Amino acid sequence: MKNAIKLTVITLGIILAMTFSIQAAEKKILLKTPLCFATSLPVLGDTIPVLAEEINAASNGTIRIKYYEPGKLVPAFEILSAVSSGKVNAGFGSGAYWQGKIPEAALFSAIPFGPEAAEYLAWLYNGNGLKLYQEMYDNAGYHVKVLPYAVISPETSGWFSKPINGPEDLKGLKMRFFGLGGKVMQKLGVSVSLLPAGEIFQALEKGVIDATEFSFPAIDQKLGFYKVVKYNYYPGWHQQATLLELLINKETWNSMSESQQALLEVVTKANIVRTLAYCEAIQGKAIKENVENRGVKNMYWSDEMLALFKTTWEEVAKEQSQNSPAFKKIWEDMSAFRAEYAYWKNLGFLPRNTKQ
Repeated sequence: MKNAIKLTVITLGIILAMTFSIQAAEKKILLKTPLCFATSLPVLGDTIPVLAEEINAASNGTIRIKYYEPGKLVPAFEILSAVSSGKVNAGFGSGAYWQGKIPEAALFSAIPFGPEAAEYLAWLYNGNGLKLYQEMYDNAGYHVKVLPYAVISPETSGWFSKPINGPEDLKGLKMRFFGLGGKVMQKLGVSVSLLPAGEIFQALEKGVIDATEFSFPAIDQKLGFYKVVKYNYYPGWHQQATLLELLINKETWNSMSESQQALLEVVTKANIVRTLAYCEAIQGKAIKENVENRGVKNMYWSDEMLALFKTTWEEVAKEQSQNSPAFKKIWEDMSAFRAEYAYWKNLGFLPRNTKQ
């Protein structure tokens, strides 16, 4: 027994020594990462410092992240190009921010009418999602490695100054709207613009836009939309779940050791769990405060309006597929996965309680 214990101790000592030796020999990497979202925003931003600390600790200091608030180093909408060109070697972003350059990138951000978070992650990690995600950037000529690092809960459908009773109330509206959902709203007569978070409140206040969506209740509360517009619509049909991405310049990625690459993959996956759990924990309080203290009126779209949004989205998806073979390939793969998943979703989960 004594010999067995001694052998175990010696073996552990050798493993630890080898681990520290490998880490000491690894090249030290500093990732200078501009952000899409400010660290003052719940989940979207304030989890970044935590993620950076974990990567530094887990790598024994061989990988450090130095992050920059939106616009301080690179404008939010230019992060992909900056990382690809090597202007910066990493960046935190959102696929839909690049849809003007890569239409199919929006499919790796948020999809109208789902998938929700669990289904999205199922397709990503157990379907062809992650493979298609990287392939998309490679085929579009961007020199980046993509690592999903967050998934967030459903968003609200928007903030309006008056009730939207039918399609006619949308026509001519000037609204900040995100991603593929924005294309749906455009088809319904809305003048859509995609403003970064820091510009939305001022645009609302000055009448540059009449309405806006941005994120889930706890973030919208932080941005103060309730001070200008009081009608908050649910559900967020356009963003039932939203993926966020860490982009790393390919040369930087290829210069890392296999253990450093594996570490980044593991820690970013862990952060996905953190962000989803965090999102789910903080929404109820924000909604309650809006109603009780801020005069916000929570509205739920009628069945007729939801049906209109859905049929319009189907038109948009068909048009996008006709215009882009890459979009079509990804959309068809996701749709096939969802069709099979539907057998489980339709039987395994409770329906929405309409009496609440």
